[in-house]
Amino acid sequence: MAKKEDDKKAAKGGAKGDAKPKGDSKPKAEAKPKGDAKKKPAKTSITTSGGQVEEFAPGYIPRMRIRYQKQAAPALMKQFAYDNPMMVPRLQKVVVNMGLGAAVGNPKIIDSAVEEVRAITGQQPVVRKARKSIASFKLRENLAIGVSVTLRKARMWEFVDRLVSLALPRVRDFKGVSPRGFDGRGNFTMGLKEQIVFPEIDYDKIDVAKGMNISFVTTARTDEEGRALLKELGMPFRT
Repeated sequence: MAKKEDDKKAAKGGAKGDAKPKGDSKPKAEAKPKGDAKKKPAKTSITTSGGQVEEFAPGYIPRMRIRYQKQAAPALMKQFAYDNPMMVPRLQKVVVNMGLGAAVGNPKIIDSAVEEVRAITGQQPVVRKARKSIASFKLRENLAIGVSVTLRKARMWEFVDRLVSLALPRVRDFKGVSPRGFDGRGNFTMGLKEQIVFPEIDYDKIDVAKGMNISFVTTARTDEEGRALLKELGMPFRT
């Protein structure tokens, strides 16, 4: 009987010894390093009505740019008989400048102006300071007296679209934009008396009405070409 029990124990021990060790199991596939993953394209932000920031993919094309490519450029090429499409004038940048002379006595106006310009343009503005002191105006050197922002590419087209489609029709007793703001080289500057014409501005939160100058920098060589370009983009010039 003792011999049979020893044989059974030996059989069990052999069965355990035949089992595959855990180390012989199939190795797991190595995970790809994070650096091999495809990077997502960067997104650009714009400010919509209400001051909210909205993101869109780089493939997004603003409506005003499509209008320039499909409507304005062919019309200008036909009107001025250009030999090369690269000769057609185009919009390079838009500069929004808000001068604040009242900031000499009330520096807090600068803070509200920065927030309002950022809401209107969707871009952080730059605070402009006085270059020299003028005693008669109580102006000291390096005193903040305005804010400005330069818009290019998608933000530029979005701003021009909202200016022409939404802001200008809300101007009180609007009779058209004066065509006298050209500088002789195809660039145009216009002024607005109040910032409340933009729907991004909350009327109940403004402290004082602030005017602004808007400059359109183009590649046009003459004022006639610059005026034709802005007119094709929807600028309502006064007749």
